[in-house]
Amino acid sequence: MVVTVIVIVLAAIVITGLALTGASVRVLREYERGVIFRLGRVLEQKGPGLVLLIPALDRMVRVSLRTITLRIPPQEVITRDNVPVRVAAVAYFRVIDPTRSVIEIEDFEAATLQISQTTLRSVLGKAELDELLSEREHLNEALQKIIDEQTEPWGIKVTIVEIKDVEIPERMQHAMARQAEAERNRRAKVINAEGEFQASARLAEAADVIRPNPVTIQLRYLQALQDISSNQASTIVFPVPIDLITPMIDKARGTAPAADQLQLETAANGGGLPEGG
Repeated sequence: MVVTVIVIVLAAIVITGLALTGASVRVLREYERGVIFRLGRVLEQKGPGLVLLIPALDRMVRVSLRTITLRIPPQEVITRDNVPVRVAAVAYFRVIDPTRSVIEIEDFEAATLQISQTTLRSVLGKAELDELLSEREHLNEALQKIIDEQTEPWGIKVTIVEIKDVEIPERMQHAMARQAEAERNRRAKVINAEGEFQASARLAEAADVIRPNPVTIQLRYLQALQDISSNQASTIVFPVPIDLITPMIDKARGTAPAADQLQLETAANGGGLPEGG
């Protein structure tokens, strides 16, 4: 009977010791830190590795030092030029002071999310739509700086804030498409005008080179005829100056008989009667 009592007592002692050991020993990973409270008063942070606690007196809060990805849900924003948009973003932050992250704020992740949402609406509401679409890097830096300043008292460091998605109303998308098309047409006209200007300048320089030498003009004329004749479907019309025909007409008038001369004069006068007739 005595032996049985002794065994029971020893078993109770062993179980109690194991329970106390389990309650007093903690193992923290490399990226974890422990904030120790002893009778309600905070002690220095512990970890990583093995941490010993006094049962019933100490309480430990684990804090992760890894970077946390915070998804900011789409926010309704009205830009400075009165365009309604929906903007989604993502923020990356981590704990740099575990003690303050436990003492200064109840839930630092939820608080950081709320601060990020309000800051996103405030900053983007001061920007125009074109700036929101083309200068995201500048807006990201402004968001990161403002959010980090507000979370710094909690021991939180916001490292990156990125605008992930911008939803624009359909009517505004059509207007932007028309604007982009008009801009492309304008650039095309400017390029064509610039090309014509350069071509005319080159032609003027070529004319200055050709003008002193008439033979050069004849060679260029023959080259143009060769280029045209390479296409069998083309028709070539040779313009004859009237100065070349006039001497022939005058000679014909002087040597032809009277009746033929009358016909020539009639043809020259457009088919009417000769003068004085």
